Amino acid sequence: MIYDVCIIGSGAGGSPIAYELSNAGFKVVVLEKGKYYTEKDFSKDELAVSRRDKFTPSLKDEKHIINEIDADGKTSRFDGHEYSWSFWNGSMVGGSSNLMSGYFHRLKPNDFKLKSVYGEIEGANVVDWPISYDELEPLYEKVERVVGVSGSIKKHKFLEPRSTPQLPYVKLEENSVTKWFDKACEDLGYESFATPRAVLPMDALKRNGCSYSNFCGSYACATGAKGSARAALLQKCDAKIIPEAFVYKLGSDKTSINEAFYFDKDKKSHTIKAKIFVLAAQAIESSRLLLNSANKHFPNGLANSNKQVGKNLIFSGGGSGEGRFDFKDLDKNQQEELMQTGLFFNRSLQNDYEFESKGKKYKGGTTDFLFEHQNLISRVAREFYDEEGNIMWGDKLRDKIHKALTTSRKLSFEVFVDWLPSDKCFVSVDDKEKDKYGVNVGVINLYGHPHDLKVGEHLAQKAVNILEKMGARDINYSISSSPPPNLVAGGCRFGDNPETSVLDKNCKAHELDNLYVTDASFMPTGGSVPYTWTIYANSFRVAEIIKKELS
Repeated sequence: MIYDVCIIGSGAGGSPIAYELSNAGFKVVVLEKGKYYTEKDFSKDELAVSRRDKFTPSLKDEKHIINEIDADGKTSRFDGHEYSWSFWNGSMVGGSSNLMSGYFHRLKPNDFKLKSVYGEIEGANVVDWPISYDELEPLYEKVERVVGVSGSIKKHKFLEPRSTPQLPYVKLEENSVTKWFDKACEDLGYESFATPRAVLPMDALKRNGCSYSNFCGSYACATGAKGSARAALLQKCDAKIIPEAFVYKLGSDKTSINEAFYFDKDKKSHTIKAKIFVLAAQAIESSRLLLNSANKHFPNGLANSNKQVGKNLIFSGGGSGEGRFDFKDLDKNQQEELMQTGLFFNRSLQNDYEFESKGKKYKGGTTDFLFEHQNLISRVAREFYDEEGNIMWGDKLRDKIHKALTTSRKLSFEVFVDWLPSDKCFVSVDDKEKDKYGVNVGVINLYGHPHDLKVGEHLAQKAVNILEKMGARDINYSISSSPPPNLVAGGCRFGDNPETSVLDKNCKAHELDNLYVTDASFMPTGGSVPYTWTIYANSFRVAEIIKKELS
């Protein structure tokens, strides 16, 4: 059988293609490396998620090699298995969108023209996008309706242009401490706003509403409220989904992909033939597959005659911080407000999405505020040491844990800045190390541009000001170049110049007539927000392009 479309990967990049094309009557098959879980398989099992990595491959079987470049230019090599350093996330139908917190921010118009607006930065490969915000805006709005985005739009200095005045779903129920936060921001002259979330507050879209368990990040949603690719799209389309299908090679001639080769769970090899192939396996794995699919026509890897596949890898990071609110500083009413369980703390700050320093205009970023994760294992583990750093046990440890959990609460913040693309941050494959399938493993070469740290520091100071104004104690933060493995993009950037990009503006490979890449790989720069909303929107855009091509 020859399918119209074969999609490799079932996350935010692949699912809109499957949804749109299969519901339009085309024959679509989705190959997903992970298992097919549904809501009945999901629980708030801290041990399964925090200690046993239930939803990600074992590093013993499928490791990474990591080359880390420090500030002095020295490279350190790490075996992922030996150092328990994993870049796997969400290996299942729906991908890592099952495990996201669902913090959804659009890119701003200037994010599409970083080089034009803010200029070149030494040591960074900053470019403008080949499409504009206006071209993507209708697709952002489509994601709001189809995937489900809740919140309340409030005008502020850097609010992006919208074709609709409000989000289609009202904001989630909020903890009363948000009132303290909003008052502190007002006093400081900052503009706070409710964070848009890909979480339904009520039953809608044939899914159940939020149960307010406060287990979002790293946990799959047992109600279907979270707008994962699986719950929102794949379970509502006619595509054939083949789980536990690891695609290890793509076969091609000079101009086209002919077939996809995959191993099933028993390591038996199969092939899929299709008219069009869509690669959406996650940025690192998509580059790895193209590089491992080298043949006589493409000796450097598929679509890689210009040696750009895997280059300009980026991450959506910046840093994080927190402050503690203690009962002894609060009256009884405030204590009760602080300890309200389950209710969200959905607040964001974009006051400095753009800022000036010493007469120069800089691209800034976003800061999201949230309560520390509900996971008791991580919360308790942080209490194991006394103020001198000595490990505790017995009654003293028990009392310290009890006090921390019942008479105080931490408010955290996450900083998002542009991870500037550079020649030093890229994906390659190791010529010796292989995974359990006998396939060369990915090599992740890491480097964070110093400019990112300066911007992150600027944003963190504003967050600290708010926590101090609110009366928090023990405030601390860390701005670093540590890459979050669940927020990765680049490697197959799109652009108009075939010499410097892998894909054209429609996300089709310059060198292959029937290969599209629609996960975050296409992004030449990432903006100062998490990527998921933009991945969804762009994938819906490409779905329309493929639909026209097939028609």
